[in-house]
Amino acid sequence: MQNNTHSYIHDDRNKNIKIYINGKIHERADAKISVFDSGFLLGDGVWEGIRLHNGQLCFLIEHLNRLYDGAKQLKIKIPYSKNELTQIIYDLIKKNGMHSHVHIRIIISRGEKITPYQHPSSNVGPISLVIIPEYKIANESVNNNGIKLASVNTIRGTEINQDPKINSLSKFNCIAACLEGIDKNVDESLMLDINGYVSTCNSTNFFIVKNNQVITSKGKYCLNGVTRENIVKICKEENIDIIKKDFTLETTYNADEAFATGTFAGVIPIIKIDNHTIGNGKKGLLTERLFKLYKNKINQLYPNGK
Repeated sequence: MQNNTHSYIHDDRNKNIKIYINGKIHERADAKISVFDSGFLLGDGVWEGIRLHNGQLCFLIEHLNRLYDGAKQLKIKIPYSKNELTQIIYDLIKKNGMHSHVHIRIIISRGEKITPYQHPSSNVGPISLVIIPEYKIANESVNNNGIKLASVNTIRGTEINQDPKINSLSKFNCIAACLEGIDKNVDESLMLDINGYVSTCNSTNFFIVKNNQVITSKGKYCLNGVTRENIVKICKEENIDIIKKDFTLETTYNADEAFATGTFAGVIPIIKIDNHTIGNGKKGLLTERLFKLYKNKINQLYPNGK
């Protein structure tokens, strides 16, 4: 896989992971879902990615709230309480003998259809619930060396077309931006909103630093990132100046530092945007500080042996 914000160290144990599908646990090689499933046919569903650290699901409440809120907006009724779903996840983790350095993908679709047609009236069964746990340690070289971005023509959706706040299975908007980034030979794409302001990267949230002030978008056209909000909270707790505001692409070129945030890799330094070197072209001091503060917060909230 190309080096990017989700680069990880290969782990042979992933060949034998056990995957949950609609009440049953399958070996990876046998894990399959119907070709008539709404998620496969139409990207009709929601998903979440959660880290397992020291036997505990990090920021579980925030992730489940986003999952259930997204499903509600898509009028997909999840037939499990949050506590029941949590137990299913932990049971699967136990079945896999997992403890830490694990990334868990939860996928919920509207379920199986009687025919390949978009209207929900063609759905004939309950929702589909798939849970995939994998051993994944982020590639340290990405955090040490930083990533390169390019701005792209694909813009973020709005609440009245493809709401960017819903973590939908239909990721074409982000994939289109990602494809533009591949053509420009960068690690991730930087997307603007409908007003021409900087919004987010195609799979992570975006921040800049200028004169020791941390700046991110207002969040209207980007996913409500769990890590993003934790970084905002950390800045406030540590008396680091933080603001959410509209800013232009030109502003990013003149930033002292830039970084991206995500559930998988945490805080990722950005060293170049559209061939403009950010700062001195290396990980910035405030970026490094926030990386360590975020890592410390996770270790404090989810200590080993709890």
